[in-house]
Amino acid sequence: MSPESKKLFNIIILGVSFMFIFTAFQTCGNIAQTVITNLNNTDFHGSGYTSMSIIYGVFSASNLVSPSVVAIVGPQLSMVVSGIFYSLYIAVFIQPATWAFYTASVFIGIAAAVLWTAQGNCLTVNSDENTIGRNSGVFWALLQSSLFFGNLYIYFAWQGKTRISESDRRTVFIALTVISLVGTVLFFLIRKQEDTKAPGEEDSANEILRDSSSAQTKMTRAVAAFKKSIKLSFTKEILLLSVTTAYTGLELTFFSGVYGTCIGAVNRFGGEEKSLIGLSGIFIGVGEILGGGIFGLLSKKSRFGRNPVVMLGIVVHFVAFYLIFFNMPNDAPIAPLEGTDAVAYMIPSKEVAIFCSFLLGLGDSCFNTQLLSILGFLYSEDSAPAFAIFKFVQSICAAVAYFYSNYFLLQWQLLIMVVVGFFGTMTFFTVEWEAAAALGARGSDYGSI
Repeated sequence: MSPESKKLFNIIILGVSFMFIFTAFQTCGNIAQTVITNLNNTDFHGSGYTSMSIIYGVFSASNLVSPSVVAIVGPQLSMVVSGIFYSLYIAVFIQPATWAFYTASVFIGIAAAVLWTAQGNCLTVNSDENTIGRNSGVFWALLQSSLFFGNLYIYFAWQGKTRISESDRRTVFIALTVISLVGTVLFFLIRKQEDTKAPGEEDSANEILRDSSSAQTKMTRAVAAFKKSIKLSFTKEILLLSVTTAYTGLELTFFSGVYGTCIGAVNRFGGEEKSLIGLSGIFIGVGEILGGGIFGLLSKKSRFGRNPVVMLGIVVHFVAFYLIFFNMPNDAPIAPLEGTDAVAYMIPSKEVAIFCSFLLGLGDSCFNTQLLSILGFLYSEDSAPAFAIFKFVQSICAAVAYFYSNYFLLQWQLLIMVVVGFFGTMTFFTVEWEAAAALGARGSDYGSI
């Protein structure tokens, strides 16, 4: 197998592994609040929103040290151990207990930071300036296809149900736990890249992959990775991209947790609201896969760089927010077990609700594929720290959003995303224009990125 084929193989395995793990985890996140609301066990007092807030809060803090962990353990083993913790979190729902639920939330937050830092490193090591756009798209399309499979099952299994029984819950979460473990095992198929650089020329990405028996050397790398993360955090490009990343954290919370809960709370959907949660997840996945395919795989055909894709993403999201504002009752995110009979500015439409799910997924893929691409391009030699900072900002904003989702009406949640999304788009444009200018000075083809 040629080196290029080997790299593409690794990207595909990486994407398929994440697809299995996040088929389980994203389906779990999409239905968690609905399942918890329907628990008959009165001894359980957990909240799906609070759990997600804990996860993303710990996630954000753990990103400060995750490059050091990956430097010591290596990206492959880091992803395997993290995958095990994801599986344990999902397994908690088989027989929920409040203490286990919140404890698992803390551990999965730590595991998520390590998993995504290792993923960013693996993506960058297996890409170069000409393939980072394609590889980002391939990975993103495979990852987001996870939204399709789990939610398809939820749609058919929960059709016509107004309450989720204990048997239904256990069947779903046993299956999701097994699926997550399958994805974890697949990480062992990723092949290490050969070090082709002369001594003293290796970049930080390759340094992480090199084996070393010296504990002192590993500790030196860990400290160096931590220092590099702090240093990168204050660069102009990272500070500007942090606003864009903050927006992806807010809208991630909305489409992965809040919007499904809103749909499940609307009684005017005529007894189909619980199964529509699954259908919503499917169409979010369709939008994500379509965006990843078009803007990733076809990136080399673009002569205009990343900005048009991000512009499309924010326009698509603004249209979705406008339709959701008119279609969904204002109290839907915080409705009680009985749901809500309120009406917004139109009679709630299932078709409009599902169309908005597609738009949310498409817009999210526009932002994330381009952020992965520009980070891999700008920080090819500092991939682990750069991706750790990206996930730090994204996760802390997701944690904040999950926290206020317990209290804010729908209109305020939408307004926050509109404001942050606008400024995030502007800051991304600024970084991209500077990257284009730098490429022009080097005589490179802007369309190739």
